[in-house]
Amino acid sequence: MRQRETMRRQIITREADAAVRDSGLQLNSQQRAQFESRYIQERRKVEQSLRQQIETERQKEIPALIQQLRKEFQLDEPVKSPAKPAPSQKSGK
Repeated sequence: MRQRETMRRQIITREADAAVRDSGLQLNSQQRAQFESRYIQERRKVEQSLRQQIETERQKEIPALIQQLRKEFQLDEPVKSPAKPAPSQKSGK
């Protein structure tokens, strides 16, 4: 799990570096660090917003999914026959 988090941070750092390059700005080391920090901060906001949108959409879709599965599984259930009478007791004669 730590390895995955480390890799995620490395990817974000590379993307922040690319954002600085793509911006065309000539920044000193302090400005560059500030730019990268803001990039990462704003990126987190964007990702959080996207997660919320996805969760909202998921919650809208779940009831229909449950209904669909309910119908499918009701069709797949074997037809229940009336309960069988209890077997008669045999006399021990």
